[in-house]
Amino acid sequence: MQRIRLRYTKRGRLRFTSHRDFQRAFERALRRAEVPMAYSAGFTPHPKVSYANAAPTGTGSEAEYLEIALTEARDPEQLRALLDESLPTGLDIVDAVEARVSGLADRLTASVWELRLDGVDPAEAARAVAAFDAAESVEVQRMTKNGVRTFDARPAVVELESTDATDAKEAAAASGASDTTETHSSQADRPTDQPCAILRLVVRHVTPAVRPDDVLSGLRAVADLAPPVPAAVTRLAQGLFDEETGTVTDPLAPDREAATAPTEAEPAAAATAPA
Repeated sequence: MQRIRLRYTKRGRLRFTSHRDFQRAFERALRRAEVPMAYSAGFTPHPKVSYANAAPTGTGSEAEYLEIALTEARDPEQLRALLDESLPTGLDIVDAVEARVSGLADRLTASVWELRLDGVDPAEAARAVAAFDAAESVEVQRMTKNGVRTFDARPAVVELESTDATDAKEAAAASGASDTTETHSSQADRPTDQPCAILRLVVRHVTPAVRPDDVLSGLRAVADLAPPVPAAVTRLAQGLFDEETGTVTDPLAPDREAATAPTEAEPAAAATAPA
């Protein structure tokens, strides 16, 4: 049985699709692409698809992950292209690797988010961010199925910084980013036709999960920051948090490295081969 790990996106209007909506669309894509899926046992067999830490409904994402199990081996890149063609534009399969190292979910320990605050002055957002960063604790409330829950959102936030749309666009241009480059200023669901504040958030995946809307609630609590319209939120990256560099690393990198690394038998064979 072969296992393939995929990275997919939720862009534009399709950020409003729920996780269940995506599951239905993806299973249809598997049938259209005639993928030789492995199925579960029992009275109601279903394709063996494992989803990992899906983004909340209403948020865009450049870094969603899942794993599928196949009964026949397939080339990951060809499979990626077939599935991408079978999904609507906005739900795009952008990367695929063969699973070679266990524990994909264990590598998803942090996320990088962008929060676009239309109608908010960048200087006001910067003052709110400074107040949040300086706070030892930031208590927020969230409605759950068991009622209102209060928790501290501050410890999960590794980094929170503010800029504005103009600076973001200039930074992207200076780095040589094109209109189609996956940067924080160029996604289709984040227009840049008016001044606004842009927040970049790096948050650890903890329990209870701290989401971007919790951080916005925290900014309202510590600095009375209240955007006039809902924030446009996009996950830019998701992966293992590197404590030394403070970055979020690619969770599929270990599988790529394992695919290219020589086996223990190969060096020994090379050493004993006749000249």
